[in-house]
Amino acid sequence: MDTPSIELLKSNHKKSIKEVVIRILWYLLWKSLASWTPRFCNVWRIFLLRSFGAKIGTKVLVLGGVWVDMPWNLEIGDFSAIGSNVWIYNFAQVTIGRNTVVSQNTTLCTASHDYSHPHMTLYWKPITIENQVWVAADCFVMPNVVIREGAVIGARSVVTKDMPEWMICAGNPCKPLKTRVIQ
Repeated sequence: MDTPSIELLKSNHKKSIKEVVIRILWYLLWKSLASWTPRFCNVWRIFLLRSFGAKIGTKVLVLGGVWVDMPWNLEIGDFSAIGSNVWIYNFAQVTIGRNTVVSQNTTLCTASHDYSHPHMTLYWKPITIENQVWVAADCFVMPNVVIREGAVIGARSVVTKDMPEWMICAGNPCKPLKTRVIQ
């Protein structure tokens, strides 16, 4: 039997010159002028995100240390919060609903590699986090996931598939555990 061969050098994602220039400009501006800023500089961080195409509602909080790979692929609804050191790796669209919290150190990852392809080609699919959701600290959300309205994702969960509405979900892989009740 022949041993399969992986050729990572042939796995390249073609980018236009315009995309490369915009991404470099975004990186330099965000890292030097925004990501390290204290909490009270939220208006400045929101301004920069919107300047690069992010659609952000009113009264949104984006804390310091957040990294958004491609702000033009980001939408955040009114009254939502993104905690410190959240990484939004958004080759595809990331949509975060209203009254939603994505807590610190969470990663929203829209891209991965096709491990069955000899070049391990990159692919990307959107992530949608609906209204009134709480994604607790240090979670990892995979490409092509929808977290339905009112769900709570427990700390350190790995979300590999859609989560149902108004459920407490946790684990690796994340699973629905019980109904979320608001008293």
